[in-house]
Amino acid sequence: MAKIYVFFVLVLLGLSGGQALASGRAEGTKADTLKAGMDSPDFRYRDVNGKVVTLKDLRGKYVYIDVWATWCGPCCMEIPHLKELERKMHGKKIVFVSISVDESRKVWLKAVKEKKMGGIQLNAEGKEDFMQAYHIDGIPRFILLDKKGKIVDANMTRPSDPKTLERLSELNGI
Repeated sequence: MAKIYVFFVLVLLGLSGGQALASGRAEGTKADTLKAGMDSPDFRYRDVNGKVVTLKDLRGKYVYIDVWATWCGPCCMEIPHLKELERKMHGKKIVFVSISVDESRKVWLKAVKEKKMGGIQLNAEGKEDFMQAYHIDGIPRFILLDKKGKIVDANMTRPSDPKTLERLSELNGI
């Protein structure tokens, strides 16, 4: 968690790879080792009601994952676009999962309610296993998985990028 925060601060100060954060795609990173067709690392996090949700629970639908935090300005700027993307894809075979890296469940729950966030809202509560598996060192980060839990794109475009809706709409069997 501290690594993500330090990276974000450095980006704000212009001392690190701000290009990757600003573009919405982490190009040329360790995440490139996660190739399309590979099994996605699993996760096991609690939702807003305290129910544990795993990636395996979501099999049978495409999964668009948003890794974010309440303190991340670029993350919060994507929320309205994510909500619109969810609206446009309603009724399709896709679920939208937001995984917050906030350590405080209380802060995260408050933000989810205030922003009226849809989809499946999960909180990592300081557990970095999924983020480490995906080599995430900056947020927001978006990931697209297929119906079997295999990686389609480990560095998917942001909801604000018009290419995202196009790509999702073209998925086989969506």
